[in-house]
Amino acid sequence: MFLEKIELKNFRNYSNLKLNFDKNINIFIGNNAQGKTNILESIYFLSITKSHRTNKEIFLIKNNEIFSKVTGIIKDNSNFSKKYEIIINKQGKRVLINDNLIKKISDYLSNINVVMFCPDDLEIIKGTPSNRRSFLNIEIGQLNNFYIKHLNNYNRLLKTRNDYLKNSKEKFDNVYFEILTNKLIDENIKIINFRNEFINNLNKYISKIYKDITGKKNIYLKYETFIDINSEENMIKSMKEKYDKNLNNEIFQGVTLFGTHKDDFSVYIDDIKINNYGSQGQHRIAILCIRLSEIEIFKKEKKKNPILLLDDIFSELDEIKKNNIIRYIDNDLQVFITSTDIENIDNKLLKNSNIFYVKEGNVIRKED
Repeated sequence: MFLEKIELKNFRNYSNLKLNFDKNINIFIGNNAQGKTNILESIYFLSITKSHRTNKEIFLIKNNEIFSKVTGIIKDNSNFSKKYEIIINKQGKRVLINDNLIKKISDYLSNINVVMFCPDDLEIIKGTPSNRRSFLNIEIGQLNNFYIKHLNNYNRLLKTRNDYLKNSKEKFDNVYFEILTNKLIDENIKIINFRNEFINNLNKYISKIYKDITGKKNIYLKYETFIDINSEENMIKSMKEKYDKNLNNEIFQGVTLFGTHKDDFSVYIDDIKINNYGSQGQHRIAILCIRLSEIEIFKKEKKKNPILLLDDIFSELDEIKKNNIIRYIDNDLQVFITSTDIENIDNKLLKNSNIFYVKEGNVIRKED
């Protein structure tokens, strides 16, 4: 799978931009604040339907304009093309495939797979549990859109349960509440299974990748949820006991105290948890290894390569790590790279790359 072309209309600092891409390596060179990252953001947005930089999609619309549109042509392994399009305005967002409106975002997701590494990714490790849950939701959602449907179901049930806990203290219907809790338990189990499988799959690849890049291999991720994960039968029993035991406390506080909305995961290097105490260098290499492990998961699970987005990462790495990372950028992978200086890019990559220079929202392709 690769992105053949993209068209941006009123997206960030671009009024009207049309670009054709190489199916392998595409590099954008330019100073900061010229629009390089905006192009990678548009590719990410076309895939995920969300920005990796802001939760307010209105910010994606160019100043003084009333809408923004991102259109991309994706070719699959059989060279079959599909048109994907996202339109946003003050009223909301529409997604289309081959000009057909897709009513549910969850039905659009998982069609275009991207793996992105950018400086803000460090917050996945050293930031809040909410950052890590968001990471899990986005990446698992790319692999399987049923996960998003279960997550949406869970969030609706959670809101209903919280509202009931908050507003029904005097006339509490135990039968209704038990039905609601049992439905929440069902969605909890599905989400936990998805997340646990994803973390386990990351652990299958991350140790080897970490060793290839650093020469060391003791790294792993640990999934953390509110019950012990053994068999599904034990999970149901443990959840029911947890909710029953804490019902009075939940009624008193007016909120659901336990569930996958509080899940987390930790990263360990040499059996030491680095989320809060690791160095910047450890965080950077760990998240890069996680991202490279994702590529292997996509290859296995989806039977196709994801698109790799690397936003200004080479300036932060030494030559040995750069060269080791390049080994993972094979000929079958489409890669988009941004950098402020072409000197930061290895000659092995430059040799067969499609190079663009970006200045003040103008993008010029370097001629061969």
